[in-house]
Amino acid sequence: MGFDPFTAIFDLGKTILEKWIPDANKREEVALHLATQANALMMAQIDVNKAEATHTNVFVSGWRPFVGWVCASAFAYKFVLQPFMVFGFVVLGVDIPLDKLPVLDWTELSGVLFGILGLGALRTYEKKEGIASK
Repeated sequence: MGFDPFTAIFDLGKTILEKWIPDANKREEVALHLATQANALMMAQIDVNKAEATHTNVFVSGWRPFVGWVCASAFAYKFVLQPFMVFGFVVLGVDIPLDKLPVLDWTELSGVLFGILGLGALRTYEKKEGIASK
């Protein structure tokens, strides 16, 4: 079973086909048709990704950097800014309800951060291998 959603759905589809279509030849014919459709969808998404990546407008090609900056900002707030703000308010005796400061959930943030770091490692590998870039 693959880790990407297309492979997972395809594997699930094969399991369902085995239960619903007893004839092996007909089942293979339907599976081939479904695989062809899934491949067409993946190729269409690849074409969209290529078009986005080569676009000169930062709002089209810059969504990945935007996600990186948002995640980095949230990480900086969660682990640097917010603790120092709380410390500063306590030291200065500022009377504000500290529980009213925004709280970012680390479990949600870590998933995005680790995904970005994983993609960053892939780009490092691409650079090392000499794969062309912009």
